[in-house]
Amino acid sequence: MGNKKPLYCVIMAGGVGTRFWPESRQSKPKQFLDICDTGKSFLRMTYERFAHLVPAENFLVVTNARYKELVLEHIPEISDKQVLCEPIGRNTAPCICYAAYHLRKIAPDAMMIATPADHLILNEAEFHTIVEDTIDFATEKNALMTIGITPSRPETGYGYIQKSDNAPISRVKCFTEKPNLELAQVFVQSGEFFWNSGIFVWKVEDIISAVAEHLPEHYNLFESIADKLCTDEEQKAIEMVFSECRSISIDYGVMEKAENVYVRCGDFGWSDVGTWGSLYQLSRKDKYANVRPQEGCYTYNTRSSIVSLPKGKVAVINGLRDFIVVDTEDVLLICPRSEEQNIKKYIDEVKYNTGEKHI
Repeated sequence: MGNKKPLYCVIMAGGVGTRFWPESRQSKPKQFLDICDTGKSFLRMTYERFAHLVPAENFLVVTNARYKELVLEHIPEISDKQVLCEPIGRNTAPCICYAAYHLRKIAPDAMMIATPADHLILNEAEFHTIVEDTIDFATEKNALMTIGITPSRPETGYGYIQKSDNAPISRVKCFTEKPNLELAQVFVQSGEFFWNSGIFVWKVEDIISAVAEHLPEHYNLFESIADKLCTDEEQKAIEMVFSECRSISIDYGVMEKAENVYVRCGDFGWSDVGTWGSLYQLSRKDKYANVRPQEGCYTYNTRSSIVSLPKGKVAVINGLRDFIVVDTEDVLLICPRSEEQNIKKYIDEVKYNTGEKHI
């Protein structure tokens, strides 16, 4: 690699993962869980995925203040100074601004990888090749790099990136957020559209310039506290900024508007494992197409369902088709797979009636 700049990896780990309720909770959201039964949490897998490229001292994790200790538990290799605490969630643009301004203070010429904390990647060797290509490209050029995934199906739950030519690294023509099924089918057939992984690579100076141009209010807020970062006044300053800045994603705020956005596409077994349905698609099934624990789950006349149980629990299930069954210590969810988009609604109602204790 021609990369001579210090390389940092920023893991965005602030989400609450409501679509995996009741397994994912406010007290321990999806990124801290081993939902795929690999023996490691999503956050741990994300750290290990980049550890061969980035030394432990060059990781930053941006998360909600309440998860700081959990982060350090899952990644003991990093120090508490490497965990940047957001007082409230404000989507990915403020999260990336915070990390970029922090890096500008400690390593102004740094190259920055920004990655979600809760995705699954099966072919890590291919993924590493792609990341290295993006680092080389962004080192040489004033480019905001994103990684696209060759779509395997017309998925309506992902954002799409349209590229402008067939080169391995191509300028982005446009971004489209979650399309309807008809449009997703057109996208996949065209061969020009790729899933948006939400993984970015850029120079710290390039992303701050792009924020200055496309999100001036965020730029002004972070500039106003820049000298307080890495001092005792940082947390108070960040609380002020986050209370005032608009919640917006980096995709909407910057990537869709900037001219210098490029994509490197590939196929490396990626999934954001965002829902019980996507976990069902990824998981090994029994001869009746059920995804269920190996022990303690007895199914009869049950087809195409996903069952999650606490260890040591026994469940007998008869007569379900295409269902989600999730049992935890204090919440039981039974819901048709086709209606999992209503989980947010169920959470709101439970919260309204019983407060935060089951959320």
